[in-house]
Amino acid sequence: MSDTPQITDSHCHLDFPDFDGQLDEIITRAAEAGVTRMVTICTKLRNEPSVRAIAEAFAPVFYAAGTHPMSAADEPIASVDELVALAQHPKFVGIGESGLDYHYTADSAEVQKQSLRIHIEAAQRTGLPLIIHARAADDDMARILAEEYRNAPYSCVMHCFSSSAELAKAALDLGFYLSMSGITAFPKSQELRDIFATAPVDRILVETDAPYLAPPPYRGKRNEPAYTAHTARKGAEVFGMDYAAFAAQTQANFDRLFTKAALYKAAA
Repeated sequence: MSDTPQITDSHCHLDFPDFDGQLDEIITRAAEAGVTRMVTICTKLRNEPSVRAIAEAFAPVFYAAGTHPMSAADEPIASVDELVALAQHPKFVGIGESGLDYHYTADSAEVQKQSLRIHIEAAQRTGLPLIIHARAADDDMARILAEEYRNAPYSCVMHCFSSSAELAKAALDLGFYLSMSGITAFPKSQELRDIFATAPVDRILVETDAPYLAPPPYRGKRNEPAYTAHTARKGAEVFGMDYAAFAAQTQANFDRLFTKAALYKAAA
């Protein structure tokens, strides 16, 4: 649909069993909604081959890989060299998701911090953006991101951002990006929308985190990349922009951050 503004689902999980046997239809519906690219995220490195296979099978799909903080204590600790080696694939466009989650897994905080620093070093070495999951760990997250940035600059997106205004400012001050998920469109998320409204619009991405966090009118159901459009429309409202203009802005933002994906598209 050439007249539909194009957007990118910058974070989804197409390898999850929720989508088994349905990827052709999922990607077709995404395209019809204007979602012409998506980044599927591998959260456990042992699953990287299956995630890579999805990116290889579908032209609009790119991928990233890392160890999710909630799995950090249960999975083998990643090495920087392992992540750097994976990053050689032409459709591997980001490092992570990594980060800190003290909501359910505070008991593994130390190994989460160790894993996070490994992922940051991989981002520093590859030049690929770091993809961060942050929950109930704002102080440690802001401190570690800043410490490591002083060691060597890197780029980063705070995926599915739903943390404090303080963490948003800390990330933006480092030149990082904030990504809007379906949470941004929930009726009770006005405080979060207010945080986004104070951010530079050239530092905003949109995502689904599918199969989780479907925006209205699909809240409570399985999310999928096509629904990025509903979050993006809410984002346009937050910034007081026409939808087409906001969509174009998020595309430019994605291309600036995920340069490898942008260059791959240009070369295709």
